[in-house]
Amino acid sequence: MTKGILGRKIGMTQVFGENGELIPVTVVEAKENVVLQKKTVEVDGYNAIQVGFEDKKAYKKDAKSNKYANKPAEGHAKKADAAPKRFTREFRN
Repeated sequence: MTKGILGRKIGMTQVFGENGELIPVTVVEAKENVVLQKKTVEVDGYNAIQVGFEDKKAYKKDAKSNKYANKPAEGHAKKADAAPKRFTREFRN
């Protein structure tokens, strides 16, 4: 199975290696990642894990903002016993 984790880029910085060489690095904030769905060959035709990161606010009728989950996303997260997520990605085999 492919390994992966979702996170948010915070910024860039630099560190010095043991030999004094300057190395640019990316700072990534990796909070709780939740498995929302496990896809199998028998049901979906391929193997994958769907992962969600960062909670979204619950569905709100007449909400025009993107910070609220829509009904389908809320139902999908409910199946996994989790809150709706702002970012969802699949990691395939």
